[in-house]
Order: sequence, then C-alpha cells, then structure tokens
Amino acid sequence: MNKAGGLNLVSLMDIFTILVFFLMVNSSDVKVLQNTADVPLPQSTSEKEAVESLTVQVTGGSILVQGREIARLNGIEVGDTHISGLSDELAYRRARWPSVPEQGLEVTIMAGRDTDYRLLRKIMQTCVDEQFRQVRLAVEAEVTNG
Repeated sequence: MNKAGGLNLVSLMDIFTILVFFLMVNSSDVKVLQNTADVPLPQSTSEKEAVESLTVQVTGGSILVQGREIARLNGIEVGDTHISGLSDELAYRRARWPSVPEQGLEVTIMAGRDTDYRLLRKIMQTCVDEQFRQVRLAVEAEVTNG
C-alpha cells in the first residue's frame, strides 16, 4: 500500500492517436478560398462548396494570379478584348499541364462587387481564350437570420 502512484502512458498515447486521426480526417472537409480584406466579394445564396483551382484576383489597381501581380488595370485599353499579361500567365500555366481536358481547365475569379462588368468580361474572355473554360466567380455565403 505504500507504493508511489504511476502514470499509465499507454492509455494517454491511445487517446492522442485517436484525436490526431480524427482531426486529420475532419480537417479535409472544409474548403476556404484565400481572401484579402480589400476584395469585398458579392453575396450569394449558392450552396456549392468552393473548389480549389487557379485563382485570378482583381484587387486595387492590379490583377493577381495566385497572389502574383501580372497586370495593372490602368494599362488595359478600352478597346482590348483580352488582357495581355493575364493571357501570358495563363498560357504559361496551361503549358505545365500534360494535356488540357475537353471541358477546359478550372479558374476562380475573385473580384469585388464594385468591379466594372466590362473588366470582368475581359478577364473571363481571356481565361476562355487560354483554355480555362471552367470559370467560377467567388462569392460570400449570404447570412440568413432565421
């Protein structure tokens, strides 16, 4: 009866192993697009989850692809039907694919709700011209009170 108490590490390690596996399995269910505070996305009632794909972001005075600036908005002419810097970057990224699927490659466009539609249309047309035909627009989930 005068033995010192001990700590059973086997049970403790089993609990932590189960906890780690639980967290690994459940962490893959959440899909969140990287967003910056300066791009106020439009709100939508869309119930489809976000899909990870190439991201084209319109922020401030520039267009970014995967966070890298590739074009300035003030360099885009009114009569242009496509954006040359964006076209070059998409062509480079398309060349890295072994083959382009019949339905085209995926791209997600993140543009603020105050972005001019003519600019957005030029970005989408440039994406389609470079074989990125699965174009998605990033939106925020609309909060419902009820």
